[in-house]
This record gives sequence, C-alpha cells and structure tokens, in this order.
Amino acid sequence: MDEFLTWRVCIVHFMTVSMKDIARELGVSVVTVSKALRNHPDLSKTTRERILLKMKEMRYRPNLTARSLVTGRSSLIGLIVPDLIHPFFAEIARGLSRALREHGYFIVMASSEEDPELEQQEIEHMLAHRLGALVVASCQTGSEFLQRTQLEGTPLILVDRSFKDLNSHFVGSDDYSVGKLAAEHLLGAGCKRIAHIRGPENSVGRRRLKGFADVLKTHGMEMAQDHIVQVPRGDVDGRSNGADALQRLKTLPRLPDGLFCYNDVIAVGVINEALSQGIEVPKQLAVIGCGNLHYDTEIRVPLSSIDQRSDEIGSRTASLILDILAEEVPGKCRQIILQPKLMARNSTARKPPQRISKPVSRTRG
Repeated sequence: MDEFLTWRVCIVHFMTVSMKDIARELGVSVVTVSKALRNHPDLSKTTRERILLKMKEMRYRPNLTARSLVTGRSSLIGLIVPDLIHPFFAEIARGLSRALREHGYFIVMASSEEDPELEQQEIEHMLAHRLGALVVASCQTGSEFLQRTQLEGTPLILVDRSFKDLNSHFVGSDDYSVGKLAAEHLLGAGCKRIAHIRGPENSVGRRRLKGFADVLKTHGMEMAQDHIVQVPRGDVDGRSNGADALQRLKTLPRLPDGLFCYNDVIAVGVINEALSQGIEVPKQLAVIGCGNLHYDTEIRVPLSSIDQRSDEIGSRTASLILDILAEEVPGKCRQIILQPKLMARNSTARKPPQRISKPVSRTRG
C-alpha cells in the first residue's frame, strides 16, 4: 500500500509541476523561466540550458490550455478529412505534421466520413479548443457553414476541395489538369472506348471530369453518359465502390478498353475485380487512377496514376499556416495550386497492335 501511495504522489507531482516550482528550485524568477521556454535573446545560453535541464528533471510540461486563454490561440492545428485511413489524406497529414512540428505546432485530426453534418460537428468541437488554425478537406455541398466558420476568427485553410463563392485560403492540385493528363495518357495507349468513374459533385469531381471530357472532345470522342459512372462516395469504401462500378460498366454492349478512376483506391478495386472476372489488365482494360499512393507499385498490376503531390500539399499548407500566424494584420486569402504529374506503370502499358506484313514473293533467277 505504501508503494502505491508513493507512486500516486509522484504522478500528482508530475501533473502539477509549474514554472514557479522550477524558479524556486533554481533561485530565479518566473519571468526568467518563461524566457527560457521562449528562447528569449535576453537570456544567456548557460542559464537557458540550466533551466531546460531542470524542467526535464522535474518532468515539467507547459500548460497549453492556460497559454491559449492568454494568447487566444493554441499550438494545435486542426485537420478534418473525409477518411483518416485514406492514403491520400494520410500523406497530406504527414507532410503537414512534419513541417509544423519543427515550429512547435502539432496537429489534431478528425474524420468527417464524407458526412456534411458530422463534419460540422467536428469543426465546432475543434474550434472550442482555440486552435491556431483549422485545415479542412470539406465534404459540404455548399459554403454557407464554412463562411460562418471564418467569422469565428480562426484561420481556415481548405485543402483538396474549394468553393467558388467562398473566399478562403486553399492548397490543392490542379484537378482540371488531372483529368487532361489521364485522358491524354489513355488515348496515347491506344484506347478507343474510354470510360470514367467519377467522384462526388464537388470541385474535385467536376474539374477532373471536365478536363477528361474536354481532351476526348478535341479528339472527336464525345463522352457517352453510360460511360460515366458516379460512385456514392469518392474517398470512403473506395475499393468496393470501384468493384461495383466495374460491374455496371460490364453491362454495356462492349466493355470499355480504357478507364480513368477518380482516385487510386477506386482503381485498385477495379483492377482486383477485373482480374477476378478474368479481364486482363491492361490488355483488355487499361486503368489509371489519381493520387500516386505509396502502394501503387506493389499491387498485382502496378497502377498508373496522376501524382497530386499529396505530401507537398501538406508541407505547403504548413508554410501557409505559419505565414498567416506571423501576420499582425490578416492579409488576402492565398491560393496554392500544384501541377500534377503522370506516373505511367503497367496498368496502362498496352502493346500496340502489330503490323502484319505481306509475304514477299521471290523469283528464282
């Protein structure tokens, strides 16, 4: 029992160590301890190191809640995405976290599961914690709620998805170019009957479809409506949605020979289903996705994809946040649009038809 009480006292002591305790132990003022935490130039290197060492010995942790009450914002940056386990958003989170950590900021994450009402609840919950900034890959069908969110005063940065009628900071890929690159690649692979598994009715889904359709049109190939399949959700349940979409395309009089998928997860679902049905990829069906996710080279048929530079979206978002937080007066909203890149792999490596040469007749001399 005595050992248990001692352990409990130690835990309580760890939880309640304050700057006053540090100052008393070292015989310095609380102001001096505070300067050491902030790496203030008035403090000598020796004094700062002595204070930081004592903090480590006493297992001191700053009271971030108290600090946020004083400054009006915390060292936490909120990130809300449609799916926490989706590789694209995971890579954005990694790039964001890695860049912010170097400057003393840390991210807290939540998933909206592509549910607009749940996203609103998550935003309200996060804003109650006095965030330094809020980053959202929004699934809202309109901008009204986000407009009200901006009035709260917490810097709002949209990633991946944007709204025409919302003047906000934005970091993402050029989705119109994503669609163009995919169409040009499938045409270059010799595809003649091209289909598209499109995403939801948001800026990403619309722009990718527009870029894709525009390229086909310039080549005299209008997009037939029955060659466009819309999945119920773009980022949640991607593999099963891809498999279901392929089943719908199989009901066409002729199976398409080229397919652009809204994202890589859907494309993986398509390829897995195609192979299970005896459809050869890419010989019978060339497939290209979007995202260039880390496993694209490891699946049964390595997946061609459009690289959105997801890790860079995260790091550029972090740089934007740091710039915003450093401003004394809020500046104009900034748009950072990254240009996508084609990553061609086996899933679109169709062999061109071989020319059949006529037999050469020979005369005997």
